[in-house]
Amino acid sequence: MAEITRLYQKFQPSHYNLFIDVERDTKKISGTSTITGDAKTTDIQVNQKGMTIASVKADGQDVPFATDDDAEVINITLPKTGEVTVAIEYSAPLTDSMMGIYPSYYELNGEKKQIIGTQFETTFARQAFPSVDEPEAKATFDLALKFDEQPGETVLANMPEVRTENGVHYFDTTVRMSTYLIAFAFGDLQSKQTTTKSGVKVGVFATKAHKANELDFALDIAKRSIEFYEDFYQTPYPLPHSWQLALPDFSAGAMENWGLVTYREAYLVLDPDNTSLRMKQLVATVIAHELAHQWFGDLVTMKWWDDLWLNESFANMMEYVAVDALEPDWHVWEMFQTDDVPGALNRDATDGVQPVHVQVNNPAEIDSLFDPDIVYAKGARMLVMVRALLGDDKLRAGLKAYFAAHHYSNATGADLWSALGEASGMDVGAIMNSWLEQPGYPVVNAAVVDGKLTLSQKQFFVGDGKDAGREWQIPLNGNFKETPTIMKDKQIVLGDYDALRQSNGKPFRLNVGNNSHFVVEYDDTLMQNILAHKDELDSIDELQLLQDMRMLADGRQLSYAAIVPLLTQFADSKSTIVNTALYTVAGNLRKFTLPDTPEETQLRQLYGKLSAKQVARLGWEAKDGESNDDQMTRPIVLGASMFAKNADSIAAAHDLYQANADKLETLNATLRPYILINEMREFGSEELFNKFLTAYQKTSDASYKTSLLEGITATKDAALVKKTIAQFENADVIKPQDLRGWYYELLLNKDGQQAAWDWIRDEWSWLEKTVGGDMEFATFITRTADVFKTPERLAEFKAFFEPKLNTPGLTREIQMDTKVIESRVALIEAEQAKVNAAVAEAAK
Repeated sequence: MAEITRLYQKFQPSHYNLFIDVERDTKKISGTSTITGDAKTTDIQVNQKGMTIASVKADGQDVPFATDDDAEVINITLPKTGEVTVAIEYSAPLTDSMMGIYPSYYELNGEKKQIIGTQFETTFARQAFPSVDEPEAKATFDLALKFDEQPGETVLANMPEVRTENGVHYFDTTVRMSTYLIAFAFGDLQSKQTTTKSGVKVGVFATKAHKANELDFALDIAKRSIEFYEDFYQTPYPLPHSWQLALPDFSAGAMENWGLVTYREAYLVLDPDNTSLRMKQLVATVIAHELAHQWFGDLVTMKWWDDLWLNESFANMMEYVAVDALEPDWHVWEMFQTDDVPGALNRDATDGVQPVHVQVNNPAEIDSLFDPDIVYAKGARMLVMVRALLGDDKLRAGLKAYFAAHHYSNATGADLWSALGEASGMDVGAIMNSWLEQPGYPVVNAAVVDGKLTLSQKQFFVGDGKDAGREWQIPLNGNFKETPTIMKDKQIVLGDYDALRQSNGKPFRLNVGNNSHFVVEYDDTLMQNILAHKDELDSIDELQLLQDMRMLADGRQLSYAAIVPLLTQFADSKSTIVNTALYTVAGNLRKFTLPDTPEETQLRQLYGKLSAKQVARLGWEAKDGESNDDQMTRPIVLGASMFAKNADSIAAAHDLYQANADKLETLNATLRPYILINEMREFGSEELFNKFLTAYQKTSDASYKTSLLEGITATKDAALVKKTIAQFENADVIKPQDLRGWYYELLLNKDGQQAAWDWIRDEWSWLEKTVGGDMEFATFITRTADVFKTPERLAEFKAFFEPKLNTPGLTREIQMDTKVIESRVALIEAEQAKVNAAVAEAAK
C-alpha cells in the first residue's frame, strides 16, 4: 500500500459544499463535492477511495485529473495557484463494511429494516465524498442530503437542518472541523430530547426495536456530562445540539462525531429496570468519553494521527472524572483500577510494544494505532499522573488556556504540556516525555541494602526483553515524607531504614493510590512488614499489592507459588476491586493446569475454599438496600464457585433457570450469564441450544444478547459446537461486529477451542474481507493469543500468522502476540510443578 503524502501542504480547503444522494435500493451513492481552498501548487491531490469520478472543475472550468486508487487520491492539474473552487462529481458503492456511508440492519416485528449511518474515522470520509481527508485540513461544511425517503423518517447531521427543498435536506454551516468528524444518518428512528442549563439541545436516538424507556439513562448522562464539561473546561459547548445515535451495526464502541455521536447499541440504550450496575457504569463512561471529545479532539484536534493519544488518552481520563462527579456513589475510579490499569500493565510489559506517541503514515498503520491498552489506558494513566501532580485547579486553568489558543484548530502534545506547564509552573513536558516517547514502564525495586532504604528502577518485561537502558521520571507517591516527588535517577538512597521506619510509624510503600504507571518490587523485609499491617491497607492498596505481585510473577521476578498461600488473606474482602484482583490472580493459576487433570481438580478445590464464605454471605438473590460492592462482588464469587463445581451453586442456578424458563430476559442481568452458562454446560441439549439461539436473534437487549452468547458458547456437545460455528458467517444471526466475542468465548471453552481455531484458519480470507478494514480487526489475533498456552498451540499460531507478518496493520500485533504466548509457555514449563504443589497445599 502506498505511503501517505500530506495533501494539506499543497491544497488547504476552507469550505465544502457537499451534495450527497444515497440510494438504498441500488446501494449507490452519488454527489458533488465542491471545495473552496488555497492551492499552493497547480498540481494538487484530493482523497477518494473506491469512487468513480465523472468530472473535475476548477472555478467552473473542466481541468485534467487522474484517479490513483493505490494512493487513494485524485491527481488534479489546476490552471493557477491561490484561491480556487474545485467541484468534483462522483459516484461510489454503498458498502456493508461499517465504514464510510453504510446501512445498519435490524428487525422490527419480524420485518427486516435498515438505517443509514456513517463512520469516517480514521480515513473513511474519502469513501463518502472527495476531500483532503487529514485532521489538519479543517474547514467549514454545508451538507445537502438526498435519499430514497420514506414517510416519517428522521434525518440527523452535525448541525441542525435549515430547510428541505425538492426532497433535499439542507443543514446549517458547520464550525471549522476535520473531515473525520462529519456525520449524518437517516431512517425510522425514535428519540428523547432535553436541554442543558446553557441551552444546548441533547437527544438520544435509536431504532423503534427498543422500548422508549431504554433511552432515558443515556439522555440523563449525556445532558449532565455536557453541563459538567462546560464547567470543568470553562469553555462553552460550541454547537447548538448534541445528538447521541445508536447504530445496530457499528465497528467500534462509539465515535465522537461533532454534534452527532454514534454508538453501538450496547453502549447507549439499556433497560433501566434490569441492567447490571457494572453495565450502567460502562455505558455512562462511554457516553462521557465521547462527550469529552467534543472539546478535546473536536474543538482542538491532533495535527496528525501520531498524536492520536491527545484525543483518546485525555477522553479516557475525563470519562472517569466526569462520571465520578455525576455519580459519586459509584466510585467509578475503581473501574479504572480494575479495567484500564491492568490492561495497560499487561500490554506495556511486552517488548516491542508501541509507545503512546508513534510515527505513522500508512493508512492501515493509522488504524493499528488504536491499541486500547496503550493509546487509551496507558495514555490515560499518564494523564492521571499529571492530574495528581498538578491538582484540578491548575489542570483546569491549563486546559482553558489550551482551548483558547487552539480552538477550531490543531495541536500537538507539546502544545498541551506547554499550556499545563505555564498554568502550574512545572516542567510537565520534561516529566511526561519519558512516558510518551518510550515504550514500556519501570519496576521500582525497594530494598533495605546495608541498612539503607534504597530504590532503583529498570524496565519491566514479561517474557524476553532487550534492556535498552531506558529511564523514567517517576512520580513515586511514597508514604514516607523523605520520598522525593519524582525519581529521575537509576537509583536513590532515602536513608537509614530503621530510623525512617520509626519516624514515619508505618510500613514503607510506593505508588500509594496506584496512580503512577509502574510496579513495585519490595524485598522480603519490606513486604513482610506490609503484610503484618495488612489490616491498615485500604481497598486500592490491597488491589495494588495483588496486582503488582501478579505482574512480577508473570515477569518471572516472583513465583506464583509464593503468592498462592497469601490468597486466603484477601478472600473475605467486601470490596469489589479486591475480589477482582484476587480472582485475576486465581484465574492466572489456571494456565498451570490442563483440563480434567488432578491439578485442575485441586485448583477447583482452592476456588471453592476462597469463595465459600462469600457465597454463603451473598447468595443468589439480590437484597434490598445492599451495597454496590455486594452487587458487583456477587457474580465474581458465584462464578468462582461454579468453577469449583460447587453442587449447591449448580443446583441453585438450575432452580433459578427452571423458575424463569419462559421469561429468561427477566432474570437478574448481573447473574443471568452464570445461570445460562450453567444450564447449557450441566443440562444442555439441542432443544436448549435452539431456544437460546432463537432468543438471541429476536431480542434487541444487548445485555441479554451477551448472556445468551455466553450460554450458547459454553456447550460441551461437539455437534452443538459445530452448529455454533455454522452461524459465524451468517450476518442475519451474528452481526460481524459481534463475531469476535463469539469466537473468543468458544476459544475459551475447552470443548470448543479446536473448532474455533480451525474456523479462523480456514476462513481467514472471509474474515479479512468482511471486517479487515475495521480498526479492531487485529484483536482477533490478540484474543487468540490471550488463550493459547501450550507449545503445540504456539507452533500452530506461528505457522499460521508468521506468513502474514508483512500485512499492513497486523505486523506489530503478530510479533507482540507471538511473544505473549512464548513467555506464557516458558513460564508454565519453568513453574508448573511448584505452582501446582502450592495450590494443592493451599486447597487443603
